Amino acid sequence: MNIIELPIQFEYEGQPYYIYPSLIVSGEELTLVDTGYPAFMPLIEKEILKLGYDPLNLKNIIITHYDDDHIGALYEFVEKYPSVTVMASEVETPSISGLVKSERLVQAEALLVEMPEEEQASGEEFVQLLKNLRHVPVNQTVREGQCILDGKCQVLATPGHTSGHISLYFPELSSVITGDAAVSEENELAVANPQYCFDLESAEQSLNRLQALNARSYYCYHGGKLGF
Repeated sequence: MNIIELPIQFEYEGQPYYIYPSLIVSGEELTLVDTGYPAFMPLIEKEILKLGYDPLNLKNIIITHYDDDHIGALYEFVEKYPSVTVMASEVETPSISGLVKSERLVQAEALLVEMPEEEQASGEEFVQLLKNLRHVPVNQTVREGQCILDGKCQVLATPGHTSGHISLYFPELSSVITGDAAVSEENELAVANPQYCFDLESAEQSLNRLQALNARSYYCYHGGKLGF
């Protein structure tokens, strides 16, 4: 088994940005962790092909949590690769499946009410983006401590950024896929976007838990791979 980060470059307001979904390779089978923003599927496919792998071998997609930059292209992937198994935590599954309004949308609508007038347009744009996200059923719910991917990956509940956020621990590889439970900043792990965490105290506890693993490699969705 191997973990490969997928550096996806894009522009926003004329500035270059990156996100780093992870690709887990196990024999011929591929597992993608998080799917980027809406319409990012071709960018991710291109990166997978560049590495010499075939997206047709995509078996699983694991969603760490409900945010537009993590589930945005999920619908596109499921449409193109209908046999793929979508995995997510029990807490996040109802939002990903569209059965309930997501925490992030509830938060964005509440913030919009209090926003200064000069920020209203961008706030409304973000609310609309969240409302436009297309949902898919989750095929397999996962929970704290569960071992998946032939027992080589342990699910860690890392709440705070969202209530049902999960990270993935690979003991044999001494590696962690953090999602947004940790971000790589100045060669250190930090809480991602603390101002938007639903529970900052829980987010800090989750970060401490990941740091306590003393893994050799942390694959951060924002900031990229951090090695020790």
